[in-house]
Amino acid sequence: MIDVKLDGAVWDDVEEGTEALLQDWQVEVGQQVTAGQTLVVAELVKTTHEVTAPAAGRLAAIEVAAGDTFGRHTVLARIEG
Repeated sequence: MIDVKLDGAVWDDVEEGTEALLQDWQVEVGQQVTAGQTLVVAELVKTTHEVTAPAAGRLAAIEVAAGDTFGRHTVLARIEG
C-alpha cells in the first residue's frame, strides 16, 4: 500500500498544530489512478492544494472524508499498486 499525504513542503511555514481542510475528493474508492493524477483538493492557511497520486494503482481506501480537517503527516488515502 502506498500512502497519500499532503506534501510535506507545504507545511514548512505553518505553525505546529495547524490543520488543513479536505475540500473535495476527485476519485472514488476502487477507481484506477495514474501517477500525478489529482486525487483530492485541500485548503491549508487559505491556500488551495491539489494532492496527487504518488504512484499508479487502485484507490484502496479514503482515510479522511471531504469536509474534515487533518494535521501534518496524516494519511489521506491508500493506493494499492
